Amino acid sequence: MPEIPSTDAATPPRRVGTLVLPGFSLLAQAGAIEPLMVANQLAGQPLYRVDAFSAGGDRVASQAALSLAVDGTLESLPETLDLLIVCAPTPLPTGPWARLSACLRRLAARGVTLVGVSGGGELLARAGVLDGYRATLPWQCFADVARDFPRVRLSRQLFEIDGERLTCGGGTAAMDMMMTLIAAHHGSALAERVSQHFVLERIRMADEPAPGPLRSRLGNAPPALHDAVQLMEANIEEPLTTHELAAHLGISRRQLERLFKKHLQAVPGRYYLDLRLQEARRLLHDSDWPAGEIAMKTGFSSPAHFSTAYRNHFGVTPREERLG
Repeated sequence: MPEIPSTDAATPPRRVGTLVLPGFSLLAQAGAIEPLMVANQLAGQPLYRVDAFSAGGDRVASQAALSLAVDGTLESLPETLDLLIVCAPTPLPTGPWARLSACLRRLAARGVTLVGVSGGGELLARAGVLDGYRATLPWQCFADVARDFPRVRLSRQLFEIDGERLTCGGGTAAMDMMMTLIAAHHGSALAERVSQHFVLERIRMADEPAPGPLRSRLGNAPPALHDAVQLMEANIEEPLTTHELAAHLGISRRQLERLFKKHLQAVPGRYYLDLRLQEARRLLHDSDWPAGEIAMKTGFSSPAHFSTAYRNHFGVTPREERLG
């Protein structure tokens, strides 16, 4: 990504549009937009002005059936637009994409930066505006796009920033991608403060591998379940409650529990605990940190609680695991 001069008080904010399609992921959309809003807040000045758009200007229902109000239609995108974030569901539904594709090609010709989040990346590929660019996509559509659009240089990275094209598979990867963009625009110090605001340990690098098809176990599970597991994976040190997870996803706790029971045969709390214990086991083998520090980094309130949970799960204590 080329270096971009920092904005001063006399420089107008970058105009950002977010184009949402029915069935979009609330988590992915918020992950792309919230870092920009927090950057404004922390900088004490408007670095980014964000407006939402839909194809026809009507409210758009998310995958969680919550609707988002928009500011305009495709035809009302401002001439001064600097960046357009396209948020679409995965898998992308069959539809007449000609009008939207033509709009994306016009924006590309004007030099507008185009961002594909979740199914939005596939839409960019179908419009032809990813030809010759590096891009990463949700694993569900990876094979089809690789077959149908061979000029797109697909990667398995967490996200891709290639000139005026940004893509990610969605979920929390959108946050890492946008915080990396903030660092390019306004410096790494501001981006790190944005990361700290979201209680993240760090900003993940683009070249970290994207999580696999959650891997095959989730199969064609609803996007809300994929998003829930990605939230868990991103919040190991300070675990979220089941109620907080459901609130982030825009669904009820009961709906979340039904999804986990149907597709993972576990309640969310048990699945979350297993994730944290697996991470603890990795740290015991791959780091020199004391067991007490590993307990803190994997969200346990005390070394004793950690040791008991670890022994109940693996049949050995953390100390025995390390010695073995």
